[in-house]
Amino acid sequence: MVQHVEQNLQLMTKRAVKAETNAAKLKQEKALLQVQLQNSEREKEALRRGQAVSLAAVRQKADLALQNLLTVIAHSRSSMKQLVSGAESLQLVADVLRSIDRMAEVPEDGQ
Repeated sequence: MVQHVEQNLQLMTKRAVKAETNAAKLKQEKALLQVQLQNSEREKEALRRGQAVSLAAVRQKADLALQNLLTVIAHSRSSMKQLVSGAESLQLVADVLRSIDRMAEVPEDGQ
């Protein structure tokens, strides 16, 4: 009977040692996972900040592109006005040249 109790005690001691070992491993694993979680949270926050910075950069580039586009539109309108004005001047010259042609065709009274 004493031998049986001693065997049970040894068995229980082995189980307790094994449980303590497993508990220690689980504590280490928990600590490691907490560190990984903290790192992941920091990385997530850094990505969010980076995303905000990226979004701001995209907005800034879009604003710059808009300003450039508006400048090009203004210059093209000005160029078109100059082109129309030049075409009107050429039309006036053409009309004057036609008039000269007609004046040359008019017979002189004395001849």
